[in-house]
Order: sequence, then structure tokens, then C-alpha cells
Amino acid sequence: MPIALWVAQGLGAAFFVMHGVMFQNPERARAQLPYARALGDGTLRSIGALEILGGVGLIVPALTGILPWLTSFAGVGLAVIMLLAIPFHIVRREWPNIGLNFVLGTIAAFVAYGRFVIEPVGAR
Repeated sequence: MPIALWVAQGLGAAFFVMHGVMFQNPERARAQLPYARALGDGTLRSIGALEILGGVGLIVPALTGILPWLTSFAGVGLAVIMLLAIPFHIVRREWPNIGLNFVLGTIAAFVAYGRFVIEPVGAR
């Protein structure tokens, strides 16, 4: 199970950091993601910053052993962001985005559960 958790952490971190970096440039985000046009610059940058912090939080604390419990909370935070994104996309009828939010939220929730319960970091 530890391998599955590290794979989930790596995949989640890669996606969330890449997406978060894109949101730091609102014009670029709007050019590539139609739904970004419905959000203000501050909102995009805030979501992006949270996704970057969450993505880093999925890896760095567990890897370094410094405050490893933050990895679990990063998973919870990212899962919540994905849960909040689903109604936004439902209203806009962006079905593929809802599926992606569900998958990414599930990955984040798996990391949170895995690092809280199954294989807590630093419990060895």
C-alpha cells in the first residue's frame, strides 16, 4: 500500500501544481480553459495558490519527515477544493470537468485517508 500512496501523491502533486501554476496567469488560464473566463483574477490566483500549496504538501512533508501530518491535511484540502468545483461545473454543464474533479478528489481523499489511517507517515 505505501507504493500506491506514493504514486497517488506524485500524480496528485503533479496535476495540482501544474494547474495551480496555470491559474497564476489569468490570461493564459482563460485562453486554455473556457471555465476560467467565469472567474475573476483574484479568484483564479487564489485557487491556483491553494492548488500549488496542496500539491507541494502532498509530497514534501512526507518526503522530508518535517511535519509529515501536513500531507494528510493537504489531501483533505485538495479533496474539498474538488468537491467545491463540482457544483460550479454542474451549473455550467461541463461534464468532462466534473469527471476530472471526481477523479482528482478521489485521489486526494485516498492520500488523506491513506496517510491518516492506512500508512501514516513517520509511523515506521
